[in-house]
Amino acid sequence: MLALNNLGSVYVDMDELNKAEECYVNALDIRHTRAHQGLARVYHLRHQRKAAYGEMTKLIEKARNNASAYEKRSEYCDRDMARCDLSMATQLDPLRTYPYRYRAAVLMDDHKEAEAIAELSKAISFKPDLQLLHLRAAFHDSMGDTTSTLRDCEAALCLDPNHTDTLDLYSKACEKCNQQKKIS
Repeated sequence: MLALNNLGSVYVDMDELNKAEECYVNALDIRHTRAHQGLARVYHLRHQRKAAYGEMTKLIEKARNNASAYEKRSEYCDRDMARCDLSMATQLDPLRTYPYRYRAAVLMDDHKEAEAIAELSKAISFKPDLQLLHLRAAFHDSMGDTTSTLRDCEAALCLDPNHTDTLDLYSKACEKCNQQKKIS
């Protein structure tokens, strides 16, 4: 079962989607339910969004730990349906960080900056992750909050002192801070 699923993944990486689909279908025939996720990926790569969504729905119906399936299915539907799936993923497993990042990005797109930062802060409170801290720093930067940008960059750099994107953002924020001090 697992071998067929893994072979399907290899075929996807090689852009052999027909062979990948055949592997996933064969894995499903012998009741390897996770193959739904691989098959959904094949459909997604073929731009068959509804079919991808349908495969993930089948996985949700069969899987015991659905949080990751809801999270993955959110990639194959419109924004409102994605929000519902990610809310369900958070309800099932509140410690998954992807739903918080997604909701924060949507909130930023909707110009709800404070709410976006609050969403990221929820996730950071239980998992001080480099990507979450960097994203929140970037949000603070876009709002012109240099002090908060510097704070989040410093926290992120504690986790990875060589993270290039954070180093660049930190340098930019330091420059802004120095310019503000000269003006004052």
